[in-house]
Amino acid sequence: MSVATPVRPEETSTSASGLRSRAFLSLVKALALTWVRDRSQVFFNLLLPGMFLVLLVSVYGSGEAPTPRVLEVGDVPVLERADPDDFEFDEAADLDVALAALADGDADAAIAQDGGAVTVYYSQTNATLGELALGRLSALVDDANVAVLSEASPQTPVLLLESDAADDRSLEPVQYLAPGILAWGIAISGVFGAAGTIVDWKRDKLLRRLRLTPASAGTFVAARITVSLLVALLQTALFLAVAVAMGLRLSAWTWFAVPLVLLGTAAFLAIGVVLGGIAKTGPGAAGLSNMVTMPMAFVSGAFFAIGSAPSWVQGLSVFSPMRHLNEALQDVVVHGESPVAVLPEAGFMALFAALVALLAWKTFKFDEL
Repeated sequence: MSVATPVRPEETSTSASGLRSRAFLSLVKALALTWVRDRSQVFFNLLLPGMFLVLLVSVYGSGEAPTPRVLEVGDVPVLERADPDDFEFDEAADLDVALAALADGDADAAIAQDGGAVTVYYSQTNATLGELALGRLSALVDDANVAVLSEASPQTPVLLLESDAADDRSLEPVQYLAPGILAWGIAISGVFGAAGTIVDWKRDKLLRRLRLTPASAGTFVAARITVSLLVALLQTALFLAVAVAMGLRLSAWTWFAVPLVLLGTAAFLAIGVVLGGIAKTGPGAAGLSNMVTMPMAFVSGAFFAIGSAPSWVQGLSVFSPMRHLNEALQDVVVHGESPVAVLPEAGFMALFAALVALLAWKTFKFDEL
């Protein structure tokens, strides 16, 4: 005669918890391998943001003031005082030739002198360099006038200008561009990844298949979110490595980029779930994702200073999680601000993620899965 040993409830609970943990880890591993094997996702998530950074820093990263090209029309004695590093001088046969070169954009300014009269013609074709040349030539003429007056009346005192630089908050191109491009990369990874995944789940009727396996739908969703967060951290580490190679100097508070990136990823994943619930096909999900992320990048200061945008764009950008992620990353990574300084941005991203996730939960049609 055999006696069955009773099973304690706590042992059953522990066994079930262990099964869920093993199922969760197995799903994370399987989904991570699936992501690694998808070369398009690896390219867009890991390589594309770094390529954008290298390209933009190469274009805007010289940090050197350009040298305007100035044409001399005839004899111009005032140019004897010019610093050769400030201008690139060439001679023009006559004024008509010089003006034609300005109109064609082949020169930035032309200068002629008739006795005490100095005339400067500046290009409007190359407006930026034309204005730069005009400013430098005007300063040159002013210096010449001061020298003449000093020689004529050496006893008359002249005014001396003293200057002192204020706190320097200016940024090198890589310092400004890196946080914005990283925020944009996190956005496209989260939005495109979630939207495309939801469409695939609807196509494959995932929940119906999961009912035939020991893993629950909640475990599967948690594993997918975990993989997305791990990808975001890997993306951040590789991107910052590229940025450092391009000249970015990391502050002591750079480690706080980790929770900021995780919060931003959660916000963008929530947006992707909403878009994936609307889209019916993969191309449709990609189109909707582009419609959201590209305008968001331009109104969030990811590629240019938001302060130069119209006031209505600045007002609209307040509601963009990308702007808050961009500014928070710039504060802690570049400016060295403490985490306390970016708590408002972190709080906004957390609130945004919660509200959009609630919207996705209320509007999602689970019977499509």
